[in-house]
Amino acid sequence: LESFYVRQLRLSPHVLGHSKAHVGRVVAELVRAAKAQGLQPGPLSLSLRGDFVRIGSAYEQHKVRSPDCFDILVPLRLPPHLEPHPRCIESLGPRGAFLCGLRARAGWPRRYRPFAEGFCVELQGRSHLSSGLVLRWFQGHLQRCLGAVRYRLQERCRITLSTCPGRPPTLHIVPCSDYVCCHISMAVRLIPAIPLGDALYLTALPPEGLRAPSATEALWGLNASRQEQRLLNWVKEQAPASSCHLKCLQILKGLRDLRGQGLEEPFCSQWGQVLSSYVLKTALFSLLLQGPLEAWDERFLVERLEDLVLYLRDCLRKQVLMHFFLGNASVPEAVVLPRFLKEATPVNLLAAFDGPTLDLVAFQLISTWIQAPHVIRMYSSPRYLRPVPTP
Repeated sequence: LESFYVRQLRLSPHVLGHSKAHVGRVVAELVRAAKAQGLQPGPLSLSLRGDFVRIGSAYEQHKVRSPDCFDILVPLRLPPHLEPHPRCIESLGPRGAFLCGLRARAGWPRRYRPFAEGFCVELQGRSHLSSGLVLRWFQGHLQRCLGAVRYRLQERCRITLSTCPGRPPTLHIVPCSDYVCCHISMAVRLIPAIPLGDALYLTALPPEGLRAPSATEALWGLNASRQEQRLLNWVKEQAPASSCHLKCLQILKGLRDLRGQGLEEPFCSQWGQVLSSYVLKTALFSLLLQGPLEAWDERFLVERLEDLVLYLRDCLRKQVLMHFFLGNASVPEAVVLPRFLKEATPVNLLAAFDGPTLDLVAFQLISTWIQAPHVIRMYSSPRYLRPVPTP
């Protein structure tokens, strides 16, 4: 396991730090240009707030293999009189996800009609902000601003923006060879986000998770990445300096990916969806709070990793793994949670999957752990490694 971690999973702090700094500079230029070009008098359009929020494994110190993919939230400014409506029209959306609508308050002023016609859909007699229309506007707005940014950054890197219907745009950055020492091409997913206050955001749901076309236009998902970062910072302060909790998460992600190389469809896709990185991270959060953090010292790596595998196995068999922050009273008091999260209805992250699929994943997970040395030797060879698709 140690050799597997060192040779295939561990990132160079120098390369990761250099990549994050480069991404930050490029995104800052693009967001600044997009905000400047989007300024309009009056509250009748969308615009960028002017900042951006770094989220995901690259900024939580548990990314594996290569620092070539990053996630960035880009907060938007909204007109007033839009209010969140948690878990509205749940029957139309995906199970296992927090759902929220942004609907117009009763008696919306007539002067907001142009905004409603451009960015809202009617549902149950009320105007709701459309995630699809907002995403389409966001993609076009960034594309229009790209020219000026590309010219200013031409000595540093080459940048392009790729878009896909229903998904956030991706910024591709190719550093110039004479500008940086770490010549890694990077893909940055720019995610438009609706601020709810208290470092909470709403983001568009992935299109494949929806049961009805109309749900695409009215539902948003919750992003609590900043709360996750606060929890990880708290654990870092309380745990031993040599704590292995993030290393356990990285090794488990690596074993999941290797085992997936030898699985056939459709189970290969189900394996990756059930054991998503978010599910693995949620399981780690829950396990961290069940015992003394001193037990996560580096010398207990194998024991803690086995505990994490067995905890996940039990969750899969019970078909229950609850979202860590929604309505969870066991979150440490030092990690201050917004009232919106405290009062939210809990969500089972495994609710979207049927029992036989979860049982099969549980069996395969235990098998992968028992045969970990064999899995690492076999599927780490070039014969089995599939090319990584471009984000």
